[in-house]
Amino acid sequence: MNVTTPTPVSRRQFSKSTLAAGAALASGAFTVRAVETPSRRIRTGVIGCGSVSNAYLPELTRCPFVEVVSLCDIKPERAQRQAERFRIGHHYPHLDAMLAGEPFDFLVVLTDMQVHEGINRRALEAGKHVWSEKPIANTLGAGQELLRLARQKQVRLWGAPITVQSPQFAFMARTLAAGKLGRVAAAHADYGHEGPDWSAFFYEKLGGSMPDLAVYNLTTLTGLLGPVRHVTAMLSIVTPERTVSDKGRIQVTEEDNAMVLMDHGHGVISHVQSGFNYFNPHGHDGSGEQRHTLTLVGSRGFLGLVGYDWAPLGVDLATDDAPKLKRHVTDAQGYVWQQGAALAAECLVTGKELLATPEHALHVLEIMTAARESQATGRRVAITSTFGWPVVTV
Repeated sequence: MNVTTPTPVSRRQFSKSTLAAGAALASGAFTVRAVETPSRRIRTGVIGCGSVSNAYLPELTRCPFVEVVSLCDIKPERAQRQAERFRIGHHYPHLDAMLAGEPFDFLVVLTDMQVHEGINRRALEAGKHVWSEKPIANTLGAGQELLRLARQKQVRLWGAPITVQSPQFAFMARTLAAGKLGRVAAAHADYGHEGPDWSAFFYEKLGGSMPDLAVYNLTTLTGLLGPVRHVTAMLSIVTPERTVSDKGRIQVTEEDNAMVLMDHGHGVISHVQSGFNYFNPHGHDGSGEQRHTLTLVGSRGFLGLVGYDWAPLGVDLATDDAPKLKRHVTDAQGYVWQQGAALAAECLVTGKELLATPEHALHVLEIMTAARESQATGRRVAITSTFGWPVVTV
């Protein structure tokens, strides 16, 4: 199982906005168990060596706060392949073997979304800090129980996405706080493509376009406009059968088309749409997207995010004082969507805090479950959770 472990190299400079000193502790007020890392690198394990690991592992292996010591995947050949590619010393075929194997302090969870909740619980019970790809859990109650467990074990829990960490988000938040849009009325966001063809889990129970795609926009809009009070939604399945590489022809059981309407209170309404039936000339990658995928409008101004919020290219602003659209913050300043786990490791070492919090992630999870309830019942659904807002940026 062993291969040579590389000498770490410096990662890219991360955005200054990612580690605001004013952000509250992500898991609430409690004492965090100190990690014994004399070299100031967090011993890290990664579970899930599929497509997302190709984005995460380069960030983690060049992060000066991380030492990736082990990988795990239910398809052992994938773990072995990534271990060889990134020169990681240990790889395992299942979580039990990983937890009993090479010691580590921090688990990065990149598996199919349906099993995040169970893996996160096992890792927290074992006293590991956890970074989870979205979603953290499958229900609000389960997610809240994970947070209670993290506090009990004196470890940290975070979850993707980290769209609130981008400099473009910071600019929009500051613009809103300064009142440049006047009385904010409405916002809209959308994200979609033709749908992944490499795995069935996107279309199976607890999958769907909301936890895969809409979750980004929901995180950004709630981060900008505040917690949601009520949700109304319409969801549908446009393509009832799909062909995917891991299972062949499958039946689609979760929404591949979603419209979610949110009431933020004080008259502010926002709307998110997502789907796996959207023609997109940029494909699944979407990095070349030039249009406004997220817009906000008020009585005195307009904001439009250029590109997707997970890969933003700039922000256009127009106000009654300067009515011609002007583009701002075209430099990502090192922000990439897959850097969340590396930033969390930096938090563990330095004590700095992420703007992304588990409470925010759980609020977004409740919005998605409420959307499904709204579709099933035809009713407007009240939201019970909240998170620290406004999101503090620098």
